[in-house]
Amino acid sequence: MSGSAGFDRHITIFSPEGRLYQVEYAFKAITSANITSLGLRGKDCSVVISQKKVPDKLLDPDTVTYIFKVSPTVGAVVTGQIADGRAIVDRARSEASEYRYKHGFDMPCDVLAKRMANINQIYTQRAYMRPLGVAITLVAVDDEKGPQVYKCDPAGYYVGYKATSTGPKQQETMNYLEKKLKNKEHAAGDWKQVVETAITTLSNVLAVDFRKNDIEIGVATKEGFRKLSVDEIDERLVAIAEQD
Repeated sequence: MSGSAGFDRHITIFSPEGRLYQVEYAFKAITSANITSLGLRGKDCSVVISQKKVPDKLLDPDTVTYIFKVSPTVGAVVTGQIADGRAIVDRARSEASEYRYKHGFDMPCDVLAKRMANINQIYTQRAYMRPLGVAITLVAVDDEKGPQVYKCDPAGYYVGYKATSTGPKQQETMNYLEKKLKNKEHAAGDWKQVVETAITTLSNVLAVDFRKNDIEIGVATKEGFRKLSVDEIDERLVAIAEQD
């Protein structure tokens, strides 16, 4: 509150410096969840990976998830306030199903990203709404454009990436990926190798050796989007360990 002199009370009021404090608070809410995720593009697949933290031993770990299937072809990882994440995924599913009903084919990933970004931007204009404290990364493999990774933030900004990250370690992960993908259009190898690259990236940045229940992974291919099972994640972790 100090220094903002009441300009953070309403979402519709700009401060004299041209800042919207409520939107900035939404970005802080994303990192406060302390979950780092990343999206990565391969030659013929797109991969999303997120940390998975189960805060209580009495919780059913199967019900704790940050990766969702939006449509048969599009998947998403949400980072930030999980309740807001579920709300934005429900809206994305609604938009995708309505698009399929109207047009007769699945909503392309870039079109869905634009639509979700437009909705987020409207949330920054209305006093009776608050921006959702969550960033959503959408992945799919388009028949014409190939693998796609798009990220939408609470301000309504969206853009396509070769690779992107969200969360408290976002900058360190992006720096690591920039070196890894220098002068490359995508990560090398098939979907299994791209998954291994994503796991290695997150593991190195966070300085953590993951176990199979510590992460969750979604893979988009031409066949559609699916989440990897715990056993499949374990296979990839074993493969990484054997390489070392």
